[in-house]
Amino acid sequence: MNPAQARSARPEEAVLEPEMIRRAQGGDPEAVGWLYDRYYLPIYRYFRIRLEDQELAEDLTAEVFVRMVEHLPRYRARGRPFLAWLYTIARNLLMDHYRTQRRIPAGLLEDPERTPGVEEEIERIEAQAQWDCIRRAMQKLTPDQQDVLFHRFLEGRSVEETARLMGKQPNAIKALQHRALAALRRRMEEMGCV
Repeated sequence: MNPAQARSARPEEAVLEPEMIRRAQGGDPEAVGWLYDRYYLPIYRYFRIRLEDQELAEDLTAEVFVRMVEHLPRYRARGRPFLAWLYTIARNLLMDHYRTQRRIPAGLLEDPERTPGVEEEIERIEAQAQWDCIRRAMQKLTPDQQDVLFHRFLEGRSVEETARLMGKQPNAIKALQHRALAALRRRMEEMGCV
């Protein structure tokens, strides 16, 4: 089941969310845990696709939820999904991280649990090179272009969901997606990856 199917399979959670937010704002640890459980994976994926270091992605994901708890008493929905607020925190943390680095990581970590054969190793190296190229090319896009590609293609969200998360109209998301894909292709061509 893809992420979009998983989300649509649990409409009762959408009804429960405002109550859980209200309870979490009041300091209810069970409600905070519910929000953490519901949103950990999307936030972790947001970082993991952008960072080479798995541990750093986990640390930044944890920091998002620390900041969520710190700022939750002042949170107001204002017509945007709660996840959009968490993505804003994540984006700010990522930008802070990039500002402190001299270079932006480019590769994914390999799986140390597995020892592939020669053919598998060649396939893994080719796939790794493609991911490295995509990651480096994406890092040259604007933050909005990165976000639209992440939500639409890596998270499998609809245009409407992406629009709500990014605070834009669906037609603006379609145009942004078109420009982001064109820019990504240009960057990959410039890097000799296509």
